[in-house]
Amino acid sequence: MIYPASDTALARVLKALGHPARLAIVRALLEQEGCCCGDIVRRLPLAQSTVSEHLRVLKEAGLVIGNIEGPRACYAIDRAAYATAISALSGLMPPAGAAGACQERTLLAAEDGQ
Repeated sequence: MIYPASDTALARVLKALGHPARLAIVRALLEQEGCCCGDIVRRLPLAQSTVSEHLRVLKEAGLVIGNIEGPRACYAIDRAAYATAISALSGLMPPAGAAGACQERTLLAAEDGQ
């Protein structure tokens, strides 16, 4: 089966966010316009190499952009990619009040005493 590109992109982002340290890094980057790797290291109980690896995963998923300024690597959230991911994720929720076929079958079974 071929999946829509939007689903593939969302799955890549969700996989990248599937670690608590990466969630903490995203939160730190959302609080500021940009942050150097050393600043992130000071906020987390992780080694610099571990933070760098988590940043690499987030960057590969397209959530984070980074640039090297001399000896410092600075990163920021790609706000457009982040907004796209949030929008795609919210698209997984059914409209308010919508009952899907599975839910209707469950309700009918409950009413029949099954």
